[in-house]
Amino acid sequence: MWIDRVIELERGKRLVAIKNISLAEEHLHDHFAADAIRNEPAIPVMPFSLIIEGMAQTAGILVGHTNDFQEKVILAKIGSAEIDRDALPGHTLRYSAEITQMDAVGAATAGTIDLLDHAHADAGWQRIGAIDLLFSHIDANRTGQVFPEHNFVFGESFKTLLRTSGVLP
Repeated sequence: MWIDRVIELERGKRLVAIKNISLAEEHLHDHFAADAIRNEPAIPVMPFSLIIEGMAQTAGILVGHTNDFQEKVILAKIGSAEIDRDALPGHTLRYSAEITQMDAVGAATAGTIDLLDHAHADAGWQRIGAIDLLFSHIDANRTGQVFPEHNFVFGESFKTLLRTSGVLP
């Protein structure tokens, strides 16, 4: 999971989620690890690919929630992704996703990423990126491929996140 909590939800329109970045996350220790040969310290940075995944999870939940998670929603395409600043341990990311188009086969979303540096909280939220994503309802795919009946996309981890955020009863 690359989001911690849903903080706002307007069905079929908008969802806002947050991610608190912690040094306890193992992926940060390798990105970028200390280099003893060059005598360079570690620089723990949240990889941009995981920031994009956080937006995909945020927007995917929005798309799935629109029809009560009846469809299996998968990321089909990253239309565009721009991230202008590194996110470090102690920062909080805020993902805001909006549906720009939706039909039976999928949805298009537009999202923004804001960062709060708690060491400089007086500066407030800073916009660090924008990501446009396309999702497919794979049960409505045109390839004729058959997928399992159960919704393997929105599994137990997502259900727990949604329940603790007050989205699911």
